[in-house]
Amino acid sequence: MSTRIALVTGASRSVGKGIALALGSAGWTVYVTARGAGPLDETAAAVTERGGRGIAVACDHRDDAQIAALFARIADEQDGRLDLLVNNVWAAPKGFAGFTEKFWQRPLTDWDTLIGVGLRAHYVASVHAAQLMVARGSGLIANISSFGTRGHLHSVLYGVSKAGLDKMAADMAVELAGTGVSAVSLWPGLVKNEVMQGFMDRGLDNFQGFPLANAETPEFIGRVIAALANDPEIGARSGHTLITAETALDYSVTDIEGNQPDSHRDLFGGGPLY
Repeated sequence: MSTRIALVTGASRSVGKGIALALGSAGWTVYVTARGAGPLDETAAAVTERGGRGIAVACDHRDDAQIAALFARIADEQDGRLDLLVNNVWAAPKGFAGFTEKFWQRPLTDWDTLIGVGLRAHYVASVHAAQLMVARGSGLIANISSFGTRGHLHSVLYGVSKAGLDKMAADMAVELAGTGVSAVSLWPGLVKNEVMQGFMDRGLDNFQGFPLANAETPEFIGRVIAALANDPEIGARSGHTLITAETALDYSVTDIEGNQPDSHRDLFGGGPLY
């Protein structure tokens, strides 16, 4: 099999970086984006060190023209091939302080980041990705969503953006039917990213009631996505919202220390997903 090509947006740290590293370990060529260099270049270098090929591209996902230029570059450098898009880019609202204020106490400009970047930018990227993928008859679009779809988490607009990602994947799958291209939305649990690791280093064992000991690493999410992309029957999951911890069981995927992170489905009311 020839080297597969992925784009992971918002990959300078946390979930995006972990996904890129996991794909690098599986030998993928991974384009990674963020607004600036520095940490993004470090991600790309780490992907290459893992055995893949990391390519850093500075991109402000608030700018449609920059997104279009990103996909044009991928098409040019990879002969029109893109096997995987991971929509992960996210931007905190101005004055972000842990979403401690109520929605009516927050500026209306929160919409511009939480919806403009957290939802609209993913749609724009998906449009460009689908154009490349449909032409080749294969590919996977994966949205990084959240249990914030199911229950209140962080803020009103955070939940709106994540619910939108789930619905977007469901409806894209309807229109992608028969093309060979699939779309899914993913709900990670509590993620042991740089911030959470800092809490653990200071002796904290939970975050807002969620235990940190068995939290998912960012790379765990990447391992799940790699397994989905490798599945020849991925079309059967197209349009679905998937919980990473539960999907990992289906593919016998473990976290980097061999542990199996817990699903938070029951903590958010249980029940079916999209």
